Amino acid sequence: MRPFMVWCPIPEPRPVLLHAVREFVQAAAQCAGVHQIALVGSLATDKPVPKDADVLVTIDHAMDLGRLATAGRRLKGQAQTINLGADIFLADPDGRYIGRICGYRECHTRALCYAQHCGGRSHLNDDLHVVALSPELVAAPPLELWPNIVARNVLPRAVETILLSSKRA
Repeated sequence: MRPFMVWCPIPEPRPVLLHAVREFVQAAAQCAGVHQIALVGSLATDKPVPKDADVLVTIDHAMDLGRLATAGRRLKGQAQTINLGADIFLADPDGRYIGRICGYRECHTRALCYAQHCGGRSHLNDDLHVVALSPELVAAPPLELWPNIVARNVLPRAVETILLSSKRA
């Protein structure tokens, strides 16, 4: 059996994804109720062709997710231009994974929505039966980007140059 391969129209997708993540972090950091933004998933590893950009955002319990969802859709759109994806995972201040940002601009019940409480909280896709982050990953993500930089792993050079160099300067 052949391993799953992601088709990408450019040979080096990592810089494109990292620039999009940097823009997302800048926008998300301006949203009231955001406590922390971290990079998780294959983009934080040396995987040659990451299939997506995964970001973990810790938010207030009652935060309005509208502006964050807009920034998330922008990140997803930039990734889709090179046939890749993005996910914005959400955690509460207590360190519990609560779901992902919904990919739809307007919240209403949809046949293909896997959220357990679709529309219960605008822009929250609580499909915990489909995707769940471990408590360990939520507590200690590979790379915290905002409000402080905390790297817990050896990072690919592109992550250092694109995401971190401007923040440390």
